[in-house]
Amino acid sequence: MPLPFLTADRAFDAASDDTALPFDDDHDQWRRPYRPGPWRVVAAALALLIASFMLLATLIIAVAGALPAAGVCLGAAAVVVLVALRLLRVGTWVSRHGVRRVRFFRTTTVPWSRAASVRTVQQPVRWLGLPRTVQGQALVLHRQGDGEPLTLLTDHNADFLSRVEAFDRAADTVEAWNAEYTPAS
Repeated sequence: MPLPFLTADRAFDAASDDTALPFDDDHDQWRRPYRPGPWRVVAAALALLIASFMLLATLIIAVAGALPAAGVCLGAAAVVVLVALRLLRVGTWVSRHGVRRVRFFRTTTVPWSRAASVRTVQQPVRWLGLPRTVQGQALVLHRQGDGEPLTLLTDHNADFLSRVEAFDRAADTVEAWNAEYTPAS
């Protein structure tokens, strides 16, 4: 039985090359305008690896007969899995309704009608979210009637460290969403 989709040397149909891939253009859904960075993915993967060892320890403890200790270990593994999932969720999300900055413990949503401007600025930024600051670029949202800007992205966070082009594309995308959905004053 030939499996042409598994071979690299199969003949492609010339008519199928011109067709566009299906694209879900639903702007009502919250979406991240960039891919999670390698630092964030590695941290989540390590947390999930630790959780897998904790689950293996839970199984061994349960087989040994110490069910209360197995329950504690199972709960701790569940917390580590939830931390890993939340770590992957952190970032900036956009939709037709506004822009959302998801942090580890808190989420801030700003409707496009309250956004005065979104622009990239040079300023001291936190390196990988740690207290140490370095000079870098940040995508900043200025809200109407509020003096303090909201930093959406930086080029030294876990998504864009050593990925300047990805930061520029993500910043341009968020600025384009702002230009498209902010009501004209």
